[in-house]
Amino acid sequence: MQLLQYLAENLPAATAIAGILGLLVGSFLNVVIYRLPVMMEREWTSQCKTLLETDDADSEQSSFNLVTPNSHCPKCDTPIKAWQNIPVISYLALGGKCSNCKTAISKRYPIVEFVTGLLSCLVIWHFGINWQGGLMLLLTWALITLTMIDFDHQLLPDSITLPLLWIGLIANSFGLFCSLPEALWGAVFGYLSLWSVYWLFKLVTGKEGMGYGDFKLLAVLGAWFGWQLLPMIILLSSLVGAIVGIFLLVLKNRGKSVPIPFGPYLAAAGFIAAIWGEQITRLYLDYAGL
Repeated sequence: MQLLQYLAENLPAATAIAGILGLLVGSFLNVVIYRLPVMMEREWTSQCKTLLETDDADSEQSSFNLVTPNSHCPKCDTPIKAWQNIPVISYLALGGKCSNCKTAISKRYPIVEFVTGLLSCLVIWHFGINWQGGLMLLLTWALITLTMIDFDHQLLPDSITLPLLWIGLIANSFGLFCSLPEALWGAVFGYLSLWSVYWLFKLVTGKEGMGYGDFKLLAVLGAWFGWQLLPMIILLSSLVGAIVGIFLLVLKNRGKSVPIPFGPYLAAAGFIAAIWGEQITRLYLDYAGL
């Protein structure tokens, strides 16, 4: 309790500790980002075999979850030692290569760790050491995970979004970010707004423009921050998504048929709105002369 009181009164120290914690959590998020989609695919495969009543004894799969097997080099299977798992520092010490086979390690791992640490600092600096700050750390880490999984697989797992939805509603039953009615209608309008766009686009073009995971993610953000921030989140995410989409089409020669995940832009817009929503609204009203 004395430590929490000290951190509550000493914001720079609290921010520094949040950054260190964020680095450590970022290392774990890398595990979740890689393993959770594989776990989902295995579960789907098992369910399909059950429905089809196939009994393939040779298809037994080894245990694979967020804990086992231990982390290892995907090329040579050399186990990763504890000192090689220190966020960012280990990557730099190893020169970005496996200690055994010298295969290059993806730069994404230290980037995720660094970004998680940086955003954790920003959250605590803004909200402080309190329930708001703690819950925002949890949401931030979840949004980073969802962003990377959606980039890789065009998936926003229910195992992350649905608990977040309930956490947001429960938190706002105590009025931590907004009132409970605002949170409830934020979840409803968040889901229905993209659901309506989805069906309108499908009726007009015959194609699916986005996935149901996007509806759930916007419902999550509405449940956390209320319906008032939804227009800003939709506008920001659409703007960033359009810019990135044009960049990929023009500069990267990416085909128009290649899907572009929308979840990362919703996540980024939700985080920006949570931190700077009031300032953005004030700037807009000043600019509009209102």
